[in-house]
Amino acid sequence: MTHAVTDRPSDAELIQTACRQVGGATLAVEGAETTTVNVVHLFESQAFLLVPTDGEAMTLAGECSDGLAAMVEVTDCAPIDLRERVRSLVWLNGSLHAVPANLERDLAVEIAAEHPDDGLLDLGHGYSMLRLQIDNAVIATSAGAASVGSMELAGAAPDPFWEFEGDWIAHLDADHADLVGQLARRLPRDMRSGRVRPLGLDRFGIRFRVEAPAGDSDVRVPFARPVSDVYELSQALRTLAGCPFMNSLPD
Repeated sequence: MTHAVTDRPSDAELIQTACRQVGGATLAVEGAETTTVNVVHLFESQAFLLVPTDGEAMTLAGECSDGLAAMVEVTDCAPIDLRERVRSLVWLNGSLHAVPANLERDLAVEIAAEHPDDGLLDLGHGYSMLRLQIDNAVIATSAGAASVGSMELAGAAPDPFWEFEGDWIAHLDADHADLVGQLARRLPRDMRSGRVRPLGLDRFGIRFRVEAPAGDSDVRVPFARPVSDVYELSQALRTLAGCPFMNSLPD
């Protein structure tokens, strides 16, 4: 079997990762005000959501056994202060269903095992769970927008470094200006005059946000090959920088 070679995550993987690192999320249901979502957890072609118990979305979902047409908007933000922090927007479209109250706790425990999120502690304390059966998803980044079907989304996994990416990016930005400067030499020459900040990190490479007077640009610098653990990731960053003995990631 021939395997495609890529230097970036698939759109489905980007969506999976963004939903693990939610900077903000809202639920839109016809006939109800937009609802703030506390947790978004993707499992196969479903999204489990924590929303206010006394909200209109909970009431409408409980009254409609066949499901309600709904959309969840997820905002993925950079973990550092940038001129514009948004990295991507994700829209999950599908039908919204109530989750039986007697199953909520068990589902929360299962979710926490692979998606630790303090928001799960709010379950039963002003928040309840809903289930969105996803029909399709759309992701928009600086490179454009793409649509992903539910089957493709169900077969994708989040980036293996999603849980620690925010701390690593903040560490690079605050404590390793030397490394960022070395990596910036990999950028196209016309982008090096702007302010270069680390934007994202995954198994395929590192992304930068270049803040220039004329506007912002996002650019990816790929690794020679995808990495699978922290040691390989640190080595790949040092190799890109041309400094194989420079420490790059926190212990």
